[in-house]
Amino acid sequence: MKTLQGYLIRQVVVALAMSVGVFTLILLLGNVLKEVLAMLVNRQATLVVVAQAVGLLVPFVLVYALPMGMLTATLLVFGRFSADQELTAVRANGVSLTALITPVLLLSVALSLVCAAINLELAQRCRHAYKELVNRFRTQVDALALAEGRFLTDQKRFYLYIGRIRGTNLENILLSQLDQGRVVQRVRASGGSYGWGDAGDAQPQLELLLTNVWGLHYSTNAAGEGGQWNPVIMEEWPLTVPFGASGSQRRAPRYSEMTFRQLWMEKRELDRQGVDATPVEVQLHRQAAFSFACIGFTLLGIPLGIRTHRRETSVGVALAIVLVLVYYSFMVLGQSLQTRAEWAPQLILWLPNFIFQAVGVVLLWRANRGV
Repeated sequence: MKTLQGYLIRQVVVALAMSVGVFTLILLLGNVLKEVLAMLVNRQATLVVVAQAVGLLVPFVLVYALPMGMLTATLLVFGRFSADQELTAVRANGVSLTALITPVLLLSVALSLVCAAINLELAQRCRHAYKELVNRFRTQVDALALAEGRFLTDQKRFYLYIGRIRGTNLENILLSQLDQGRVVQRVRASGGSYGWGDAGDAQPQLELLLTNVWGLHYSTNAAGEGGQWNPVIMEEWPLTVPFGASGSQRRAPRYSEMTFRQLWMEKRELDRQGVDATPVEVQLHRQAAFSFACIGFTLLGIPLGIRTHRRETSVGVALAIVLVLVYYSFMVLGQSLQTRAEWAPQLILWLPNFIFQAVGVVLLWRANRGV
């Protein structure tokens, strides 16, 4: 018995490691391509920043990759186990299916505990840190339209072109300032830097420090007549522009980025104030319910793998994707109703666990009896 159980658990662990690796890579690529790679291509972030962003994403995507990997592993292993008639040979020796899969079920419980440890604390902190990292660059670059290789304008008071951005350092700068729709200054700068100044209650100030500046300035007399262009040559030119939002502000975490403890404290405070805390409760239940996904996927994956009788990897992966989509549809539905307390969205989040586990137990019972 121990030999059979050891053989089976090794097969599941190998398939699990491969499946989790594939799903983690896919989920990472989805986030990186969407949010991080564009900054790298535009030279707005370095490889170190990209590596840091990927590292922060790993705990977050593992929460999703582990249940999906466990489901795929059970479908593949037990599908092949049944197709090769190994299950028939095991039954012929008087070994029940329930006794055979006990180590696999214990593995699913252990993975659920791992998911809970990651999902309730680590993943949320890493997700918030990742968002802060990305938003810091977006605030300083994207939200300001401070991107290299194009002009940006602010209410037609100036046109600024930046040839290259390296962190807070700028290179190859063109600046044209306007007054009442007329250009009054055209300058070039070989380099410079930018930062944020405190404007009090007013709009935050974008502070530029241009170096090696040369160009022309259009000046007139007191009556606004007799204008002429005069040369401008400066080693340094500090320039303050009211533009965008302060890059130094820290973004408050969303409920989806809060840890279980933070959500619980938030709920207690809202309850004390008499405020409907359903959105917070939805996130609390989402984190808790999703931590048990590995158990439901395992209970359902084993009998479905046995019933499919297929060796092909594609069939198992396709079936896993369908079941994952069904599971996540309940999660999406529950979160979409988080402002509708009358629909009890907290309970909707638990439905896929109850359904998958109940159906899995029934199918395992039938498979154990050879039905």
